[in-house]
Amino acid sequence: MYGKKQLREIDRRVRFLSKRLDELTVVDRLPDDRNKVFFGAWVTIENEEGAKSTYRLVGPDEFDLSRGYLSIDSPIARALLGKRVDDEVGVRTPDGWNHVVITDIRYEPLTPD
Repeated sequence: MYGKKQLREIDRRVRFLSKRLDELTVVDRLPDDRNKVFFGAWVTIENEEGAKSTYRLVGPDEFDLSRGYLSIDSPIARALLGKRVDDEVGVRTPDGWNHVVITDIRYEPLTPD
């Protein structure tokens, strides 16, 4: 059925997730000021070349770039927090500084997958 290595990996993952449960906070309401970027926001940014990207700021265990889910712990998410539409944000990357402008912020109720 399962090899010893697989069982160790499963056991390690269960221990990790069990520890995370104590740290979790359910965010079940929208922020009072929906004109600012907070956890759970969908944020559209535009880079210097005019390319737009939209991301949702989520917890570190939920990130999935294929769905546009960006970890709240990422450098770009930390730079976006508390900002408003038309604010310019600088983010340091391995290639140097990148500047983006926030073009849209929206909030939608979280829905379970």
